[in-house]
Amino acid sequence: MNQTVTLNKVEQKLRHANRKHARLYLFCNFTALMIISAYSGLMFSPTIQTAFPSGGDSRKQMNVIFILTLIGCVIFTIYAASLFFRHKSKQLGILMALGASRKRLAPTLFREILLLSSLSSISGIIAGFPFIWIIWNLFRLLLIDSTDMQLDFDFKCLPVSLLFFTLVLTFTCFTAWRYLHKTNIMEVIREEHINEPVRELGKWCGPAGCLLLAAGVLMGYWGPSLYCDLANVMLPPAWMNLLYAPAFAGLYMIMLHAVVHGFRTYKKQPYKNILSRSMMKFQGKQTVNNMIVVALLIAGSCFGIFYIPVTAVGSMMKYAAQPYDYFYCYRADQSIPDESTVRMLAQKHGLRIKDWERFEYITLGYGGITSVMEEDGIHFHEEYDRILSESKTLSEDTWRALSGMDTTVRSGTYLCITNQEQTSYSVSPYAEHITNMVSREQIATKYAGIAVSDFSSLTNTPGCRILNQKDYDRLIEGLTDDWKGFIVRFNIDGKDSYAFADELYRLLVGSTDDTCMVTHYYDRVNKTITNEKGDDWWGDQPSEAPFMRVNPKQINSISFRMGWMYHPDFRILNQNDFLLSTSVLLMMFLFIFIVCLMTALVICYTRCQTIALNNRYIFDDLRKLGASPDFLAKEVRSQCRSVFRTPSLVGMTIIYLIFILLLYGNDWQLVLTELIALCICLGILGIIGVCIYLIYRLTVKNIIKKLKIR
Repeated sequence: MNQTVTLNKVEQKLRHANRKHARLYLFCNFTALMIISAYSGLMFSPTIQTAFPSGGDSRKQMNVIFILTLIGCVIFTIYAASLFFRHKSKQLGILMALGASRKRLAPTLFREILLLSSLSSISGIIAGFPFIWIIWNLFRLLLIDSTDMQLDFDFKCLPVSLLFFTLVLTFTCFTAWRYLHKTNIMEVIREEHINEPVRELGKWCGPAGCLLLAAGVLMGYWGPSLYCDLANVMLPPAWMNLLYAPAFAGLYMIMLHAVVHGFRTYKKQPYKNILSRSMMKFQGKQTVNNMIVVALLIAGSCFGIFYIPVTAVGSMMKYAAQPYDYFYCYRADQSIPDESTVRMLAQKHGLRIKDWERFEYITLGYGGITSVMEEDGIHFHEEYDRILSESKTLSEDTWRALSGMDTTVRSGTYLCITNQEQTSYSVSPYAEHITNMVSREQIATKYAGIAVSDFSSLTNTPGCRILNQKDYDRLIEGLTDDWKGFIVRFNIDGKDSYAFADELYRLLVGSTDDTCMVTHYYDRVNKTITNEKGDDWWGDQPSEAPFMRVNPKQINSISFRMGWMYHPDFRILNQNDFLLSTSVLLMMFLFIFIVCLMTALVICYTRCQTIALNNRYIFDDLRKLGASPDFLAKEVRSQCRSVFRTPSLVGMTIIYLIFILLLYGNDWQLVLTELIALCICLGILGIIGVCIYLIYRLTVKNIIKKLKIR
């Protein structure tokens, strides 16, 4: 009985002595769970789900960054648990040496780690929600606010956090079991002082890592699409994601090279920074793992913040390039305000309209190549369909008046209208037939090239094409008003008024009925033909139907402004409301940037503290041997510099090159707006570098103070 009491008291004292390491474990675990909880809570929020179109590039980017963050947090929590048990092992070894059996120690140990893990994890999961709520509402208060930015939570996100918590608990229990079953008591006692050097590869591992990293990124990016083309499948199999594996191996080799060899040669000065280099090398396993996590998180944060300039620059330059202040399209069967009504509205706001013009267009069915799924549900083959999709159509005379270009279209051919950069997805050279969807009059045709327009109304899906005047006159016969439309454009004589543009915008929306409240993806021709064949149109499926229509009651939402097929191009409205209409997307990526960067800096700070404080005795011995405070401070700076600098430079460089690849891979060119955005992104990297440097300086100052060097 006395022995049990004595062991309990010894155990309590040892646990009390280990409290600072328990606090570190609590902090790391709490931070990781809070980040995952906040991120997943935002991803599953109805606010974000509504703003980010399903299958869109923005949602894919959000998911990719989440995966990077998840990988980083997993490695971070594994590191935190390993570090905790390295210090906990001394307590276990002492109790074993005093005669405590493993069976006696197991309940107390598992009870402690279950308490610490559960407390930190559950607190982190709960804290994630107020954390994101505070940051989100600070965005609304300080930057921009709109009705779309009302943040709602959907607790379907909780399984993600709970799964992560289960992973943390499983690994922690396994580690505890492993330490309990070590047979060498002295090894257990000295565990925290045992170094973990990595296997020293030659200096070739750095260049080889760069090659593997580049190969993994290129294979992962282009491999799936190449496989789909060669195998004739709609979607690549899940195993194709393994093509990215060489990139992670390459990243590991780069960090290994940084820890073992560094990126500087010390042949002439072999003893320079030898202390910091040795501490890094002898604790190499943990250091390499942490540097990989930091590189991934920095890459994720940069990837998130890059979305903002790329989106903003392209949009603002497009608005500025519009040759007319007002440009809009509408269907002929709609009760849209006529010229006199618009002029009266302008007079009400003290404006005078000039250059008013109205042009006619029609909507026809165009043939094209369609993919037909095989019976196995995996492979497909391509077939030509004489009536496949709809497209606005102008006559060559109308196009000449609209564009001012002397364009000639031969009979039996058509031109596709594209934007200045020629990146419009609505250009299709495969049509061999054009059909009047009322009379079903059909003529043979073929692609004859492109024409350029500055208005997104003519270049967005479903696109717009130009026909020879005689072909146009032939196909317009018998068309009803719902297959006809008008294009209106005009300028303001003098300074424009936002109030006028906003009132006209709301008047146009209010004058349009529900049959026109559809998105760019809605294709009446494809729906009509599919239904005539007795099949259900894919856009009517429950999973797709919400993305086919827009809600006129949400005219300021991003889904309406970017999705409505008949959304007008009003220069002053677009320029002033850009942030308002894209606020949810921009704030989401700004949040991602802040969270990932903050997590990376916390890991860097924690790792530097760990390396320095675990080797406190080395600094004490050197001080006794006469080392100057300046020398010791220089070694601290050198050690911290490697932890901060290398993963930061690697993460920023990698993601910048990947971003160039993504922009180039979209349309196989880098247009002016993308080049300007890339220059802005380069400036952002400089600002991020300054922030990292400031945290590095703060870390060094804190370590010097704790080591009592000065």
